[in-house]
Amino acid sequence: CIEVVEAYVERIKEVNPLINAVVKDRFEEALQEARQVDKLLSEAPGDDCLEEKFPLLGVPITVKEAFSLYGMPNTSGLVNRRNVIATSDATVVSRLKQAGAIPLGVTNCSELCMWYESSNRVYGRTNNPYDLQRIVGGSSGGEGSVLAAACSVVGVGSDIGGSIRMPAFFNGVFGHKPTTGVVPNDGQFPNAHGVRTSYLCTGPMCRYAEDLEPVLRVMAGPGVSKLKLNEKVTLEKIKFHCMDHDGGSIFVSPVDKEILQAQKKVVEHLESDLGVQVQRVAIHKMKYSFQIWSAMMSSKDSEGQEAQRFTDLLGDHGKPVWPLWELVKWLVGMSSHTLPAIALGLTEKLVNLNLSGKAKLVSMGKSLQEEMEALLGSDGVLLYPSHPTIAPKHHSPICMPFNFAYTAIFNVLGLPVTQCPLGLGSEGLPLGIQLVAAAYNDHLTLAVARYLEKAFGGWVLPGKI
Repeated sequence: CIEVVEAYVERIKEVNPLINAVVKDRFEEALQEARQVDKLLSEAPGDDCLEEKFPLLGVPITVKEAFSLYGMPNTSGLVNRRNVIATSDATVVSRLKQAGAIPLGVTNCSELCMWYESSNRVYGRTNNPYDLQRIVGGSSGGEGSVLAAACSVVGVGSDIGGSIRMPAFFNGVFGHKPTTGVVPNDGQFPNAHGVRTSYLCTGPMCRYAEDLEPVLRVMAGPGVSKLKLNEKVTLEKIKFHCMDHDGGSIFVSPVDKEILQAQKKVVEHLESDLGVQVQRVAIHKMKYSFQIWSAMMSSKDSEGQEAQRFTDLLGDHGKPVWPLWELVKWLVGMSSHTLPAIALGLTEKLVNLNLSGKAKLVSMGKSLQEEMEALLGSDGVLLYPSHPTIAPKHHSPICMPFNFAYTAIFNVLGLPVTQCPLGLGSEGLPLGIQLVAAAYNDHLTLAVARYLEKAFGGWVLPGKI
């Protein structure tokens, strides 16, 4: 175990100056924990109970900085939290540690986890290992980058609009957003309140598809039985559906040809190798994914509680933040917030101006959820792009801010989704696809991910580092 941990520590030291993914390490503590693992193994050689008791014994992991990891910072990229140090572990972190995993450190995220470029005023910007001029996605972007660069085995991510799946896609690794409400979200900042508790998901990110399930089992704890992970999956019996794009939303970029081509290859492989017929579908309401997500995220919960305002989170129990004033300060280099965070604060006010339009969109979302559940049933998997473009260059997301709609829609629908890499495109950047199933059918998407990894090669080591 000491050799394994030392190898990962050396790898982080080698590449982190380039990618800036690990923002605070705990190498000394990790090596001490590795010694304890080796001692345990030497005292109990051949003990079969160890695997059952500690399924992740000695496995090096990294944790998104938004999660509490004892003794580590927990700022979520917010300047006025830069002195906050976690005094306990988030529930999932605690479960992973109890299963024997060894955290190496915490990784970068976007400010308050609400943007798809992982850059903030506390830690700076994280770079894509395949091309340092490209984004890593967000908000679990540090995890995506650190895994792609072979600096960690398993990552802890969270996802309310694609924050696991976008970084997994841009960095060519696997990421799983579980069915809502199974893996606990406790111990992360910001945490979801009101209606958003139904949309935020915590889940695993890994280089290898086969690692998703054992990590998910540990993260889910007693709730794991709901996910049917013990059910055997016969791939030939899955009803596959395919949708190439959202139908042409005016808010979102068209899907890149290379992404469409990769999806086409998946369809062809499934049909020729498994002998299945992949059904092409056109779900009209998906065209309004961004509007539906936005309306549902800002709606009241069943008890009439308002969704927490982003501007309140920016202030973090301090003075309220005025987005317009922050914009003025930003223009002269005086704001402690990032431009995307300021822009989100401004748009938040606009969303609540048209209440009747918002109610229609919430209703459309509920209707779309019923349509999806009916389509997928107990044996269906939908193939859908993870994002309309391959990893864009730094700063360019501000010009196409709503492209996250391709992942976000599945948060408000509560469906399990696995992001699966499909090799590299012509520019040497990762391609991928989302695998979507009906609620509590996580076992189907995980099984298809393992299958596609064998067929398309899965994670590819970045060549430039």
